[in-house]
Amino acid sequence: MSMLKWYQDTENQHDVFLASRIRLVRNLEHYPFPEKLSEEDSKELVGKLENGLQGIGEADGRSFLTVPLSSLDGVEKDALRERRAINGAGAEKKGSQSLLLSEDEAVSITLAGEDHLRIQCMSGRAELGKLWEEAGRLDDYVNERFDYAFHEKYGYLTAYPTNVGTGLRAAVTLHLPMLSAGKQFTKLVNEISRFGVTVRGIYGEGNENFGALYEVSNQKTLGVTEEEIIALVKQMADRLAASERKIKSLTLRNHRLDMEDEVYKSYGVLRYAKKLSLKEAMTYLSQVRAGEMEGLVQFKEPVNIYGLMMEIQPANMQCIAPEEDKNDLKKARASYIRKCLPELV
Repeated sequence: MSMLKWYQDTENQHDVFLASRIRLVRNLEHYPFPEKLSEEDSKELVGKLENGLQGIGEADGRSFLTVPLSSLDGVEKDALRERRAINGAGAEKKGSQSLLLSEDEAVSITLAGEDHLRIQCMSGRAELGKLWEEAGRLDDYVNERFDYAFHEKYGYLTAYPTNVGTGLRAAVTLHLPMLSAGKQFTKLVNEISRFGVTVRGIYGEGNENFGALYEVSNQKTLGVTEEEIIALVKQMADRLAASERKIKSLTLRNHRLDMEDEVYKSYGVLRYAKKLSLKEAMTYLSQVRAGEMEGLVQFKEPVNIYGLMMEIQPANMQCIAPEEDKNDLKKARASYIRKCLPELV
């Protein structure tokens, strides 16, 4: 039986917090940044890193797969991006980049992407401190074997100036269906960004954000310590979560039946629809998740709706869909949701 992915975990699900992420970027001394490397040098670098990091599972207690990203087609790379294992640049870049990926996909190390190394640790809980410890262990393991490009004054040197310093991005993913629907949301986001964090929608096109999923992360990496970054992101995520809960409890107190009605209608569509666009599916799943977290509906079996939201993204649907449905993702999506969404108690 294959191992559950980190986003399929149904234990300790939280009303607002969906996931947390720590990402470190590092480069080796004596090598130009990946953009400036010839194809030959890039291959040599990847080979060196893969060899040197063969035992990295020992540092982390996980088993890792080595995935040469050049061996994957565009859809497979996009699916990894949708599941957050690689970033957009990792999905688009051609060449000899490689990926060390833990079996549960919670840890991914991209080699020769935008930087020589991109170490990322993810969790379906709000635990930035724990992830930072884990990323630190992996970082130490690499650094014992390879010398990093490091400057006394500026810190870790990176391909993009925005990552220079600690090279750390701390991020928390939140589900904010009530807050994001309100008129004050943009004002609150702008206010929070003055503290040096950014709030962005995760899935959607243009200004739309399907499913009300938002990621809060730090903008600055220079002139601040790792601990300060983590404390700031946590503080701002807590602030957004508190606002979401406040609106939710007011709505439940004053409009409980309306909210229940929305949740049951959404569940009915998901349970019986024969075709679902991404926007429809994400909107209805978001409603049902909010209802489940408030006890308005109860499933017969546990399910992680955030995980389901990831799996129904276009590239993942292409990978999951049976051959006869690959040309009709709306049909495949509706069928997959019907299969995965449990009955109500």
